Order: sequence, then C-alpha cells, then structure tokens
Amino acid sequence: MSTLVIVRHGQSEANLANLFTGWTDVPLTTHGVAQGHAVGRELARRHLSFDHVHTSYMKRAIITADIVLDELGQDYLPIYKTWRLNERHYGALAGQNKDAVKAKYGAEQWHRWRRGFTDVPPALQHRQCDRRYDRLGVQMPLSESLQMTQRRLLPYWEDQIAPRLLDGKNELIVAHGSSLRALIKYLDRIPDEDIDQVEVPNGEPIIYQFDEQLNITKKELIQVK
Repeated sequence: MSTLVIVRHGQSEANLANLFTGWTDVPLTTHGVAQGHAVGRELARRHLSFDHVHTSYMKRAIITADIVLDELGQDYLPIYKTWRLNERHYGALAGQNKDAVKAKYGAEQWHRWRRGFTDVPPALQHRQCDRRYDRLGVQMPLSESLQMTQRRLLPYWEDQIAPRLLDGKNELIVAHGSSLRALIKYLDRIPDEDIDQVEVPNGEPIIYQFDEQLNITKKELIQVK
C-alpha cells in the first residue's frame, strides 16, 4: 500500500488580491507561509513520511513544499520540480481582478473559465518568454483550459509519480488549484460536467491511499486548523 498527499500552496499575494494568476510567479503572503507550517505540523502529527516530493516551477508552491518538509523534519528528501505541475495558464486574464472579469463577461462565462473543463480563457496576443522554460525548449501557453492542463500534467504522473506509488513509495505533491483539480479529476474519474463542483483550498491536504494495483482504497480531505 502507498500514500499520496496533494497540497495546494499557501495563500499567495494574488489570492489575497483576488487576481487570476496562472504562470505569473507571485510570492506567498504571511498567512500563506503560516498555512505551509500548519500543513507540515498536521502531516507530522499523522506520522506521515515521504520518499519524494514533486512541485511546480512557481515559487509559491516551491516555498510551501520547503516549509512543509521542514516541519516534517524531512528536508533531506529529493524535490522534483516540473513545469507540468504549474497552475493552468489563464492567458489574457492573468493579473486581472476576478470580480472585474465577472462583471465584464457575465457570471456564466466567468464560471466556465474558472471551473469548466474545456473552456479556454482569452488568449495572449504574444507568447511570453521566460528562461526557466526557454532552457527546456518549452513554449509558454497563450492560454489553457483545465483539459489542456490535465493533458500536459498526465505524462508526468504516468512517468514519475504512478510508478513510484506502484513500488510502494509515499509521494507528496505541492502544486496549484487548477493543476490539482486536473489530477483529482483523473484519479477520481470525475465526469467533465461535474468538475466545476471540485474546489481545492489553499493549505488543506488531500490524502490518497492506494493498493498494489493503484486503486484508491481511501481518500481523506484535511481541514488544517
């Protein structure tokens, strides 16, 4: 039996300001840092230990992962960083206030962009460049639906995480609201039309336990105090 814990990073400055963030690299707030410590303490209280840690290229996730490991006393663990676990790219919506977007485009369209599976937010006019992706030969998206996010995430799951779980290892993923929703949709086999009901709050771990065939035997959502 193996265990997977997935955690959305602590509150970021963009979360606090109610902005669409995407691949914009924003820092944690003081509260977000505290959430990371609380997650680590809760996982330590449950005597959870891990073999590997997986996170995105975004500092809000990387720093949260570091804080959690420090609270666990497992700072020595290897941390694998991948752009495939990045938040979905919100295209031209990135940096805009969510309430302002809702007022401009209407509640229905706003909801489909935020919570739907196939709707793609308005795209950027020009592709952005960033050394962290350029060096990998990865083109930054112009915009992404949740479906597109899931499509670029799953190869990493299949190649790097699932085989370790099948080998009996315990894995920790610290990532983002949308990338984790995409993974949850896959793991829980959630229909396209129901994924809009799934929310992943900041700093609230979800624990999966698997059998030897990687079937889910238990799932637990933890509200950290």
